[in-house]
This record gives sequence, structure tokens and C-alpha cells, in this order.
Amino acid sequence: MNNTKKRTAPAAKSTGWMVRVALMIAIVILLANTPLGMIQLPVIKATTVHVPVIIGAILLGPLAGAILGATFGICSMLSNTYAPTLLSFAFSPFLTTGLSGSLKALWISIGCRILIGVVSGWLWILLKKIKCPRLLGYGICGFIGSMTNTLAVMGSIYLLFAQQYAQAKEVAVTAVFGLIMGTVTASGIPEAVCATILAALITKALVSAGLFRYS
Repeated sequence: MNNTKKRTAPAAKSTGWMVRVALMIAIVILLANTPLGMIQLPVIKATTVHVPVIIGAILLGPLAGAILGATFGICSMLSNTYAPTLLSFAFSPFLTTGLSGSLKALWISIGCRILIGVVSGWLWILLKKIKCPRLLGYGICGFIGSMTNTLAVMGSIYLLFAQQYAQAKEVAVTAVFGLIMGTVTASGIPEAVCATILAALITKALVSAGLFRYS
């Protein structure tokens, strides 16, 4: 009897983990396909979809965070393909030219979003090791995870698509850095503040309600 319990316990844990990851994936997809998740601005889509990615990374680990980030990235790629904006060429491999351009767009749309979950998940592991208070730690992960999204995406656009960005905005290439920093300030920082609050409160509520264990 004891041997049977020992054999089935790991499988049960794995199944529970997969169910919770699937639930978080569903939330990411839902947000990504509603105005709450992808807020249309004149030249770019501001997002709150990174919040469940961060929460999932805290509660389920960096691997789950990477999976959720990839889901977010795929949704972003599809959104920019079917409802393009001036900058959608940087997020969709179908709206840029050449293999190099396609790979760059895939990195920005998917690779940068995977980083959100990986960074948030490992940051939470570090914060636990130094015994950071839970609520504060949740908030820190929310802020850093959100800024990872903004800096990775906008930084990659600057490094990989500066010329195309300048053409889309009808400015000189030398003005691109200033415009990128303006987007980081005007959009990225408010997103990070919101993510800090939402990640802290929602994660605490999920743990308190017993829906997720304190990891």
C-alpha cells in the first residue's frame, strides 16, 4: 500500500501542475482576445496579458512561466497579423521581408514574452531564498516581469528594426532612440505599476483561497 502511494504521488502532482498551467493558458488566451488584454493605441498594442504570465511563473515555476509567455507571444503574433498597426511588422513574421526579418519578428513577439515568465519565475525563487515577504515579493515580480516585457520588446525593436521603425513613424533614424524611450516611459512604466499591484493582490488571493499552494 505504501509503495503504491509513493508511485502515484509524483504523477498526481504532475497532473495537478498541468491542469493549473492549462487554466492559466486559458486566461492568457481570453485576455489576449478581449479589449482588456490588448489595448489598441495609435501605433502599438498596450497589454495586460503579461500579468497572468507573471502570476503563473510565481505560482507554478519558471517552466510554466515560459509556456505562458510563449502563449502570450503567439497570441500577440496572431493579433498583429490579423489586425496590424504601424509597428506590426516587428511582431509578425508574415508582415516583414526575408528569413532574417521573420526570425527577428518571432524573437520580438514570442522570444521576448518567454523571457517574462522565465525572469519572473527565477526572481521569485531568489526572493524566497532571501525570505522576502510574500506580498512584497509578488509585487517585485510583477514590476520586474512587466519591465522585462517592455525593455525586451522595445529594445529589440530598436536594435533589430530601427530603420523600419523610423520609416513607419516618418522620422530620422537618429530620432528612434528617443521615441523608444518615450514609449517605455509613457506606456511601459504605467503597465509595470499596474502589474505590480495586480500581481501582488491576485497572487495573494489565489494562495489564500487555496486554489494554488504557496510555492
